[in-house]
Amino acid sequence: MPLFTWILHLDLDQFIAAVELQRRPELRGRPIVVGGDGDPTRKRQVVATASFEARAFGVRSGMPLSTAARRCPDAVFLPHDRDSYDAASEQVWAVVRELPATVEVWGWDEGYLGVDDPEPVAFAQRARSLVQQRTGLTCCIGVGDNKLTAKLATGFAKAPAGTDPAHAPGVAVLTREQWFEVMGDRPTHDVWGIGPRTAAKLAELDIKTVTQLAQADEAVLAQRFGPTTGPWLRALGHGHGEREVTDEPWVPRGRSHEETYTEDLVARADIEARLRHLAHQVTTDVEGRSITHVSIKVRFAPFLTSTRVTKLRAPTTDPAVVADAAVRLLDRYSELRPVRLLGVRVELAP
Repeated sequence: MPLFTWILHLDLDQFIAAVELQRRPELRGRPIVVGGDGDPTRKRQVVATASFEARAFGVRSGMPLSTAARRCPDAVFLPHDRDSYDAASEQVWAVVRELPATVEVWGWDEGYLGVDDPEPVAFAQRARSLVQQRTGLTCCIGVGDNKLTAKLATGFAKAPAGTDPAHAPGVAVLTREQWFEVMGDRPTHDVWGIGPRTAAKLAELDIKTVTQLAQADEAVLAQRFGPTTGPWLRALGHGHGEREVTDEPWVPRGRSHEETYTEDLVARADIEARLRHLAHQVTTDVEGRSITHVSIKVRFAPFLTSTRVTKLRAPTTDPAVVADAAVRLLDRYSELRPVRLLGVRVELAP
């Protein structure tokens, strides 16, 4: 896998909201909330994205649409339109691939570029200009010497000009040479890959800053977090990250479908029928690839979520076999209370 002098992380600004504003320019400047079918009066629909104007009222992704409506009653609510976002994303990455870089796409709105250009900031500015000129969408780019530093640099690129580290409009640079100067005194949860729970566990060991993490005893970390995760956390404290960028298409090892219900499911027959429907959907999605494991996700009212998983006796492509396995997993629950969400996930053979 190729190694590059520079890794760039490209992140499109407010991607979903920006796509909607391209179709509805009259809404510019107004608070916009996208999610579900766009009706905040319907139960159990959540925010997919919110514009900056809506975020100013405390609206956040994952929040129920009804809560968003209470916080921002003047918001415009729009339905989630996956096909439009797919098309817009494909257009962006087609433009980016015209540049002399290896492009590794991570989703609709972000990806990495492997670049050997001696002027990476100028390269990043050209990339930003090209994307905006050709698609009308804007982006920020982080420049680093690995994926970790590039990802974190993008966060600085979104900050006001003049903040550290080296910053140009929409572009910021962070390398391991600058690592401790920029990141050393910051809390561990500021490092990509360290979430609030891990940061809390680190704090229990009196490890609260990035520098303290870098100086931590690897044996202590391995004992607390395991022989793989412990050393990996210490490496993050030093700013280590992957340097490989590949343009090979990502092949998923699993696929899932889930559904939240407006009214709780109470009868077992109804729950089984919904599980079978989800199992058929997900089996169709994997397009003939062999399935090795099946898991179900059940969220009981009011909000307790648990999963169950099973390995199939033999790999299969038969949706009926997958559906039967999903239904049998219900027997692992001692009782079935009212259900508000169901999901089925399958793991695929290599």
